Amino acid sequence: MARTHTKPDRGANEDVALVLQGGGALGAYQAGAYEGLIKQARHVSWVAGISIGAINAAIIAGNAPHQRLERLRTFWEQVSSKSLPATIFDGIWARTFLNQFSASTTTLVGVPGFFDLRIPPAALMPPGTVGASSYYDTAPLRTTLERLVDFDLLNSGDIRLSLGAVNVETGNLTWFDTANQRIGPEHIMASGALPPGFPAVEIEGAYYWDGGLVSNTPLQYIMDEQKSQSDLCVFQVDLFNARGVLPASVWQSEAREKEIRCSSRTRFNTDMMRRLHDTSAAARRLYDKLPAAMKSDPDALALLKGAADPHITIAHLIYRPTKYEGGSMDYEFSRSSMLDHWHAGKADAEHTVNHPDWKNRQRSTECVQVFDLSNH
Repeated sequence: MARTHTKPDRGANEDVALVLQGGGALGAYQAGAYEGLIKQARHVSWVAGISIGAINAAIIAGNAPHQRLERLRTFWEQVSSKSLPATIFDGIWARTFLNQFSASTTTLVGVPGFFDLRIPPAALMPPGTVGASSYYDTAPLRTTLERLVDFDLLNSGDIRLSLGAVNVETGNLTWFDTANQRIGPEHIMASGALPPGFPAVEIEGAYYWDGGLVSNTPLQYIMDEQKSQSDLCVFQVDLFNARGVLPASVWQSEAREKEIRCSSRTRFNTDMMRRLHDTSAAARRLYDKLPAAMKSDPDALALLKGAADPHITIAHLIYRPTKYEGGSMDYEFSRSSMLDHWHAGKADAEHTVNHPDWKNRQRSTECVQVFDLSNH
């Protein structure tokens, strides 16, 4: 348990960042979490996303605070607009059937405002021609983004936006960041261009695929790029849970494999941050012991990062699937599932920020704190 003391509250000087993982249809959980966090996330200064997280992140960064929730709702209502009414289904088996039917519809038709099935199919197209390398056409997503995102506002610097994508030819993870460049619809689409479903996206002569192929969670990028000495509060919203149970069927094995492959490694990252903090603190103590003549030595100065490392607090919100969801949950876009995901995200976020441990977090002496306070 973190030690406590009576130093002044640090909240007033705290930067707020949102970290949004990839996960397709599960991304409605992130939108719901944003609604639950809206009081604390109103002054968010940085949003980082991959895949569906990139779309949610762009909608947040590309709209004024009073419009963000409305635009998120518009997007998620549009992509879930073609589905059977949930009122005719009752019980786990019925919902399982509905989900499977909805996922099948997605594969056969596509998702409104997101992607369309290619006709003729990619398998019948000559190699190298348009449409030969992906099953779906993502042109509808560009239209949707241009309608829902104000790209001048997105690039204004009010909120920093970082999106991860993979260079198809080098295999390296690339970051598109408004701190360094202007971001347009193509950068968002590149972050979510998961092959072979979606085509690679060309940007300045290079081609990019979904950033989740290398890393599905952009937490490490924020940690590496954090330059400010201000304390940092990160709301990390994950769509896949690393923890689970032993599968009892091939269908459960498919779902569990995807959870493990796509989940984040938050504990590994935070343990590494703690080690770096301890090393930095030891370097500062050693520097203070040096003779005056050695304190200007370049090697001695290189060990110093500042007066002190900032405090980093991570609120980890993780979607936990229901009993009727399986391996297709990330491409199952029914309205009922979308609402379930949204409500779960909102409930988890509200529970976290109202939890006593979260409210008392400012008193801790720990350099890095991680909270998973979801009500499960």
